[in-house]
Amino acid sequence: MENTGSRENRWGYFRDFFTSAKFLIYLGHALSTWGDRMWNFAVAVFLVELYGNSLLLTAVYGLVVAGSVLLLGALIGDWVDKNSRLKVAQTSLIVQNLAVVLCGVLLMLIFQFQDPLAELYSGWLLTACYIVIITVANIANLASTATSIAIQRDWVVVVAGEDRNKLADMNATVRIIDQLTNILAPMLVGQIMAFGSHFIGCGFISGWNLCSMCLEYCLLWKVFQKTPALAVKAGQKEEYVELSQLNPKQAMAETENPSEGSQLVNGAVAGKNDVAAEVSFCRRLWDPVRTFQAGWVAYYNQSIFLACLSLAFLYMTVLGFDCITTGYAYTQGLNGSILSLLMATSAVCGILGTVVFTRVRRRCGLVRTGFISGVAQLSCLLLCVASVFAPGSPFDLTVSPFQDLASQLVRGASALPEISPTVATVITTSLANSTTGGHDMEEMPQVDSYLSVGLLFTGVIAARVGLWSFDLTVTQLIQENVKESERGVINGVQNSMNYLLDLLHFIMVILAPNPEAFGILVIISVSFVAMGHAMYFCFAYRSLRSRLFLCFSPEQKTVTRAPSVSSV
Repeated sequence: MENTGSRENRWGYFRDFFTSAKFLIYLGHALSTWGDRMWNFAVAVFLVELYGNSLLLTAVYGLVVAGSVLLLGALIGDWVDKNSRLKVAQTSLIVQNLAVVLCGVLLMLIFQFQDPLAELYSGWLLTACYIVIITVANIANLASTATSIAIQRDWVVVVAGEDRNKLADMNATVRIIDQLTNILAPMLVGQIMAFGSHFIGCGFISGWNLCSMCLEYCLLWKVFQKTPALAVKAGQKEEYVELSQLNPKQAMAETENPSEGSQLVNGAVAGKNDVAAEVSFCRRLWDPVRTFQAGWVAYYNQSIFLACLSLAFLYMTVLGFDCITTGYAYTQGLNGSILSLLMATSAVCGILGTVVFTRVRRRCGLVRTGFISGVAQLSCLLLCVASVFAPGSPFDLTVSPFQDLASQLVRGASALPEISPTVATVITTSLANSTTGGHDMEEMPQVDSYLSVGLLFTGVIAARVGLWSFDLTVTQLIQENVKESERGVINGVQNSMNYLLDLLHFIMVILAPNPEAFGILVIISVSFVAMGHAMYFCFAYRSLRSRLFLCFSPEQKTVTRAPSVSSV
């Protein structure tokens, strides 16, 4: 009888967990990020393939995406704040997935009929197709940003309730899902494109997003039903009043216009109404500008402003597993198989960082966890600085960092840059060769010593533990200390700041693209990371004073609420 009772209790526990709102959010997030990672990986490959192995379309797409989020981040967040949670989540989900499906269908048509399209109207029709694809893909990215703000920054907080430990665990689990999908999803779609074709890859991604959209829609509805608090969104009217006080002249004009109109004779009423309508129309045109301004002002006036800004500064770095770092590793003699192992190790360290975050936060408190994570990350990145001067480093101050840029400008725009074999191409090609029995080895650049590149990637990989722990710290600080009515706009501005610093780091690479100048980029990157953590230290010391250095003593109240915008 006791065994039967324990089995029933165990079954009841698993049943409750797998039907809980928390698990449904995890499942929906996994489906969403899996589709996002497949699309983000594939769209760059598709654009390169479409334009004859040139990076032009990929560069334009990256610039459009970064610029759009930079300019529209506050507006997206404001839209999230001013509408009901279910409407925001469902609308952004449908727009995002349908945009990806539409892009996939267009790409399939172009891959199938590219030559005939290039001959019509002297190629202008094909150019128009490129513009449509980039535009729709950008809309999908903006909708994905809205979904991320709504679910990860708002729904998770409501589902966790007042339990901060539960909130930390949910944030960590969401990050683990991000790490796993970031590795596994590109591998899957890469294999489909390697053994099939780009046409098949487009069809698979479109079909996945269409099916995923229906399932995610149902999961969101289930979570909404299981969490009644999601139906109540506090502070919307209060927020409107606060934001309107940034423009007292506008508010005064709105209150004065009706009284002025009531004093006019019948013949002049129509004329005044027309003028008022024109003024109202012009005012509506300026509403996005006022929302943009109000969002950035609200962001600046947050008590956690320095912590948020410190996270953005970490995006100004070449020390991440993006195309820049992996491309540099390729020039230093690392082949595709080694790079894939390094990326997997980096993902494991990222997952370890999420586990470390939950444990350290319970022992030391949230603010101290960010300080400890920053020290750990910066200490590991010192290995990257050492790699600049280690044997095998191509660092050479006698070579101008602008040499390659000057040569490109001298050659002019007649010769578009051809893309060298990318890391994804190398990995998929090597996997295909190993599967089909091919024994052709990659011709890798020869280097005198691997000590420099070894130190570089040791520092980059080890720093992921502190990086992801710090990212989770700032994320939870925003969740706990930003008013519910401002979560969307503050997170939207935070995304804009992240994209701004990320865009600056790409500009930095464009100005100094040769491998001999990579050491300068490493030193600049570590300097920005150090400045970011210095800002966080100022925030943490202002919050805890000398108690910041008392470990194993969780703070009771970390940060006070930010003053409302009306006090500005």
